Amino acid sequence: MAVKRKDVQDIVKAIGGKDNVNTATHCVTRLRIVLKDDNKVDKDALDDNKLVKGQFKADNQYQIVIGPGTVDEVYKQFIAETGAEEASKEEAKAAAAKKGNPLQRLVKLLGDIFIPILPALVTAGLLMGINNLLTMKDLFGAKPLVEQYPQLGDISNIINVIASTAFIFLPALIGWSSMKVFGGSPILGLVLGLILMNPQLVSQYDIAKGHIPTWNLFGLEIKQLNYQGQVLPVLIAAYVLALIEKALNKVVHDSIKMLVVGPVALLVTGFLSFIIIGPVALAIGTAITGAVQFVFEHAGWLGGAIYGFFYAPLVITGLHHMFLAVDFQLMGSKLGGTYLWPIVAISNICQGSAAFGAWFIYRRRKMVKEEGLALTSSVSAFLGVTEPAMFGVNLPLKVPFFAAICTSSILGAIVGANRVLGSVGVGGIPAFISIQSEYWWIYLTVTFLAIFVPAILTIIFSSFTTVKAKKMVETPDESK
Repeated sequence: MAVKRKDVQDIVKAIGGKDNVNTATHCVTRLRIVLKDDNKVDKDALDDNKLVKGQFKADNQYQIVIGPGTVDEVYKQFIAETGAEEASKEEAKAAAAKKGNPLQRLVKLLGDIFIPILPALVTAGLLMGINNLLTMKDLFGAKPLVEQYPQLGDISNIINVIASTAFIFLPALIGWSSMKVFGGSPILGLVLGLILMNPQLVSQYDIAKGHIPTWNLFGLEIKQLNYQGQVLPVLIAAYVLALIEKALNKVVHDSIKMLVVGPVALLVTGFLSFIIIGPVALAIGTAITGAVQFVFEHAGWLGGAIYGFFYAPLVITGLHHMFLAVDFQLMGSKLGGTYLWPIVAISNICQGSAAFGAWFIYRRRKMVKEEGLALTSSVSAFLGVTEPAMFGVNLPLKVPFFAAICTSSILGAIVGANRVLGSVGVGGIPAFISIQSEYWWIYLTVTFLAIFVPAILTIIFSSFTTVKAKKMVETPDESK
């Protein structure tokens, strides 16, 4: 697509002019701009621009959907027009973070730690799903495939080893990612995570079986506990490790840094982890896990309804990243899974379905540009990426967003009432693979409803909207 200079100039004007631009970068489909004042953006002017397929604000960045390929040329002309500082995505995120309040910065910190390790966990979840297909009873007959075809037994076992490794060594992954965020040495964070789950230590799953060995340090007895599957101990310990390492780097001479900084930082942090950090963090993590488990075991429908209703609004604020830590904590407990991720995936599907309902309305009104955005963002949400659908379609129209969160709440109540457990993995429709096999039938039924109900509600609700909403949805010609 040929990019006209006038269209790019109109984008610059619509966002408040070149003086309002702090930094700019782009991804595969979007311009990602950190503005000095977001209130100066003329959203209507952007909507009318031929290059713009959608717009939304996320993570303190103003993101303008352009489309693959075209965005590269638009970005070049945008930089030429504004003279803005070109930035990598990481630099743009850092600049955006400075605009956030303390809570937003904390949430961003958690997101920066957990999001980089998601590919490993998504892969593990998908492989576990394949293993479920091989070992699930009553799916391909009265016996699972591994019993019908014994030659598949070893294949299933190897798949299980590959799939479970990321979850078993989760503290090591968190230690590595945490140290990158905290500004320390990632390899030391990796080693710290492995230290906290050394095979010599007693697994928490075996605590009830007998006596826990202890170390005796000057009369202080320290339990030899293995923190496998725990999130908070390694998270806090990595922060302490990074502080000690950076402090030592400032005072230790370069000639002996290799001999002093790493060993001393790791030794001090290791002792602190077993004596103070580990036990305290374990108590906090157990309390969090226990609270979530209590809600879903005693009023699962209520927990599911609340989380299903509020998850999408939490995405708007970025606070949803906090719940990744809770997911990982639940997965590392005796439950062996999380109640929350299955509801997240249903919320993804509901947003996609609602955007598809908007596509139907746009198509009926012959709004070609909006129709294309609604369709592509709907498919994206069905596969677990909801931001284009939420920010580009559902939120601006309001009706689809309302239909999506209402449906997600009701279906979340069903999922919660049945105490469906899954693993953090792929979102959207493929998420059933990450669900524990005994819950597949109820979950697939809920998935089917999530695909169709929000779209139907969006079409129905659009007939009862306010005058302002009708102007957006039903009489688009008046705004052109």
